[in-house]
Amino acid sequence: MRPDNRGASRPPLYTPEQRVRRDASKWTLVQGLLAPLQFLVFAVSLGLVLRYLATGNGLEVATASVVVKTLTLYTIMITGCIWEKVVFDKWLFAEAFFWEDVFSMLVLALHTAYLVAVFTGALDARGQMLLALAAYATYVINAGQFIWKLRLARLDMARADAALAGAPR
Repeated sequence: MRPDNRGASRPPLYTPEQRVRRDASKWTLVQGLLAPLQFLVFAVSLGLVLRYLATGNGLEVATASVVVKTLTLYTIMITGCIWEKVVFDKWLFAEAFFWEDVFSMLVLALHTAYLVAVFTGALDARGQMLLALAAYATYVINAGQFIWKLRLARLDMARADAALAGAPR
């Protein structure tokens, strides 16, 4: 039987000190609650946007749902910056989450462009909904990045716990 070497070639996401700060921070819980809430808002909104694009009905509710999704995104981004500051002592672009944060900037830019388009009338309704879909596609990719990091963090914890217990890695 081969030993489990998953993740052995990369450094852990968190130093022991960062792990303690992460586990002790109220912002970890906030992020843990906001992430599924944001996904729920996204799923409902995606359905409303697709309904509008397919039928031409429900523009107002679809628009409102994208605005709510965008405000939810801003909330999780602001609290995420606070979390990074607490855990990594950087407001954004901590090494462990650098590429996720870079891609988050694209997600924010597209969601913000949507708000600009809605409030200025720069795009017609169909264009606004297509822009919302583009923003949502980037959100799904970014959410996948963070889910992957959560998985890596759990693997790191299992490795650390095994090392403490004297078990082979």
